[in-house]
Amino acid sequence: MKSLFQYSQLPQLVAVASFAMLAAAGAKAETYEGVHPAVSAMSRADVNAEAVRTAAAPDQNVVRGSRGPETVAVSKDRASVVAEAMRTAAQPDQNVTPGSRVNSKVVSTMQNPFDARASAAASSSSRL
Repeated sequence: MKSLFQYSQLPQLVAVASFAMLAAAGAKAETYEGVHPAVSAMSRADVNAEAVRTAAAPDQNVVRGSRGPETVAVSKDRASVVAEAMRTAAQPDQNVTPGSRVNSKVVSTMQNPFDARASAAASSSSRL
């Protein structure tokens, strides 16, 4: 019984198949259109002047944060931020979370000291 091709024809068959694959890959290649011209909104002199200014700027190679504190846009006044921080720090259950114990729930039983002072001042009591 004879096979479709003989083993001596196998290298020729592999060569033809590889050329067919290369031809198929070559058909998908992009065309080269050359270097596109640079489009800029600034003139060459303006770019050169900006480069000179940037190169002469002080502390240009210093990492961020090493020049001292950076300016921050302020959205609240200092007194309200301090009052909010003190109230949060004085909360009686601030270190307790619902995951502290299995199947536990945090129920605050104590009044915040700031609220106690405010209610005492409102009722004009001198107990606190």
